[in-house]
Amino acid sequence: MRILILVRNFLPGHHQVISGEWNVAGVAYRAYDLEGKTVGTVGCGRIGKLLLQRLKPFNCNLLYHDRVKMDPQLEKETGAKFEEDLDTMLPKCDIVVVNTPLTEKTRGMFDKDRIAKMKKGVLIVNNARGAIMDTQAVVDACSSGHIAGYSGDVWNPQPAPKDHPWRYMPNQAMTPHVSGTTIDAQLRYAAGVKDMLDRYFKGEDFPVQNYIVKAGELAPQYR
Repeated sequence: MRILILVRNFLPGHHQVISGEWNVAGVAYRAYDLEGKTVGTVGCGRIGKLLLQRLKPFNCNLLYHDRVKMDPQLEKETGAKFEEDLDTMLPKCDIVVVNTPLTEKTRGMFDKDRIAKMKKGVLIVNNARGAIMDTQAVVDACSSGHIAGYSGDVWNPQPAPKDHPWRYMPNQAMTPHVSGTTIDAQLRYAAGVKDMLDRYFKGEDFPVQNYIVKAGELAPQYR
């Protein structure tokens, strides 16, 4: 959704409706098709893989960067290509989606220098954590036009203070941290917690994907 909002320049059109305007050219001059664009995901865990699967019907050129390659069958199904080096992938992308966990290694990963390596006019969607981005570097790049659009619901800090610069920078489509708070998601959380408690009291193992640490070691998907 956030990719489409940025690609199609949706928000200015919506604001025209509210303000009583009607200026198609004022929206269209920054609106593009998603088809044919190169989209790269930084991080290809559960969410990154789902993103690639959902983008497949849009006929994009899909790239992904992670510590390890995905399952060959899924790679074939999505048509996504593995990029071992992040700084080699970024200049190829029209759209970059951040799906990597926040660690000491990824904190501030997208600083002024790394953003400068991206295409001028790149669109960025951050699904991960606000602290992965250098806050001021994003503001400066949005103001200069190097980043043509930035969207996400993750901030640093959270809740975002009223004077947080991302609230006021141009070409942003930010929201509070709402992505995981749909009614349907809450029902899934409740069912998942009940299932894990039932398994725990019965002495059963959890599904593999539910483990973060098992037997004192980090689960394989997080290594």
